[in-house]
Amino acid sequence: MKENKSIKPFLNLILSTNIPKLALTFGLIGSIITTLIGLTIPLLTRELVDGFSIESLSVGLIILIVVVFILQAVIDGVSTYLLAAVGQKIVAKLREKMWFKLIRLPVGYFNKQASGESVSRVVNDTGIVKDLISQHFPQFIGGIISIIGAVIILLIMDWKMTLMMLIAVPVTMVIMMPLGSKMAKVSRSLQDETATFSGDIQQTISEIRLMKSSTAETVEETKGFAGIKRLLTFGLKEARIFALIGPLIYTVMMVVIVVLIGYGGIRVADGSMTTGSLVAFLLYLFQIIFPITSFAMFFTQLQKAKGATERIIGILEIPEEAGQDGIDKDISNQPIYVDNVSFSYEDSDPVLEQVTFKANPGEMIAFAGPSGGGKTTLFSLLERYFEPTDGAIRIGDTNVQELSLKSWRSQIGYVSQESAMMAGTIRENLTYGLENAGEIPDERLWEVAKMAYADEFIHSFEKGLDTEVGERGVKLSGGQRQRINIARAFLRDPKILMMDEATASLDSQSEGIVQEALTRLMEGRTTFVIAHRLSTIVDADKIIFIEKGRITGSGTHQELIEQHALYREFAEQQLT
Repeated sequence: MKENKSIKPFLNLILSTNIPKLALTFGLIGSIITTLIGLTIPLLTRELVDGFSIESLSVGLIILIVVVFILQAVIDGVSTYLLAAVGQKIVAKLREKMWFKLIRLPVGYFNKQASGESVSRVVNDTGIVKDLISQHFPQFIGGIISIIGAVIILLIMDWKMTLMMLIAVPVTMVIMMPLGSKMAKVSRSLQDETATFSGDIQQTISEIRLMKSSTAETVEETKGFAGIKRLLTFGLKEARIFALIGPLIYTVMMVVIVVLIGYGGIRVADGSMTTGSLVAFLLYLFQIIFPITSFAMFFTQLQKAKGATERIIGILEIPEEAGQDGIDKDISNQPIYVDNVSFSYEDSDPVLEQVTFKANPGEMIAFAGPSGGGKTTLFSLLERYFEPTDGAIRIGDTNVQELSLKSWRSQIGYVSQESAMMAGTIRENLTYGLENAGEIPDERLWEVAKMAYADEFIHSFEKGLDTEVGERGVKLSGGQRQRINIARAFLRDPKILMMDEATASLDSQSEGIVQEALTRLMEGRTTFVIAHRLSTIVDADKIIFIEKGRITGSGTHQELIEQHALYREFAEQQLT
């Protein structure tokens, strides 16, 4: 009963991929026909051996044997391709479902899950399912048919010899079942370790500059070697099991063959059996023993596939970000209300508590305060990476949770301190995420580049807009990356602008240029700014001071200097 429960999710997942039923049916039929044809070969061989002499050699029989071999090879090739195609299409559908789900999961999932592990689930775990469907399952079906067919034929030919031969079957099963169970456990552990190792090396490679600047090669070398050693340990356990399976099965087969040849030789000598029948028996023995040995691999692969399925289903069942199907609304000239918003991460102390403020259209609202006060978390709530634990954020009279994420985020421009970029060209980064990306004329791209003071350095590149920026934009300077981010925001023409200290990591020359571009970008837009340096926000319409998740002051720069002791202290340290 437990087995049925454990295999049901696997079957449901496979059925949900819309299996190509026609290809699967013809592939299985071809596999069955191949097996049935294979069952005729020992009988034809018996006739050839029993009637063998140069004078009585039957040309017709030889032609029939050749035709059977060719027919078997052709049908086997076609069925193998069809079943492999079915497996590939199923795994493609699974990967589509997982990729669709992953890019719609909330940010909180990726805060807890290593990206390399998710990649391993999409690539490796689905590959295990594919191998089961396209390789091991057809072999299993063909093996069952081969065993049943061979046993029936042998019982008709000589039931005494057949019963003697079938002693090998329970012996083989006794050997294979515990080894197969052990193999399943080892394979499951190997899958988990592979996913963990993938996550570790991906993280190290993605932060290669941090690793080198920290001279952490030795640390990462030790971690990497430890991971490789764990993989080696599980790999060697697999190898030991295989090393046991092969010789044990070979020994059983050889014992049975020797016994059959000995007993069959006596039968041939006393005339109660022909030489051809003895040869046919031996051939049928192989058609029984080989499928039994492959059964262990099938059940091992089935256990691995069930384990992979659990992980795949685990990802597919995680709720997507709320708001995928909300309403579309133009938020132009709408005030933003943050009403009594509180927020805490899972099982942790509150990060924000009863935060309330209003942003009128076109205003610049700045957030200041000590590090860890909750400024970045507030930005995450405004971007709807997380939803408030209590309270609400409204645009006009509408709770932002009623809007679709696409509608809300497409009207927000975000310029971060990290200057995030994708590998690709400058053109691809400017148009990233836009549905009509391929239709935007170069004139428009150069226009927004000029508005962001980026046109001059882009013109200096030989390939201009088609210049490759490298992974995370490493071929560009920090100031260049930031200006491309600002140009991207111009291209989107956002109604709301969010900036997380967009000039903090730039040199003074780049900072001046980028600040001019940002000032131009902010014109006429509701702007939220996180400020670590007060010099960038002294002209803000309203400065909100946040400490330990609470607003402790609000007003203009001058008003806060007069009314808020800690803000005044910050100002004296930075501005004098």
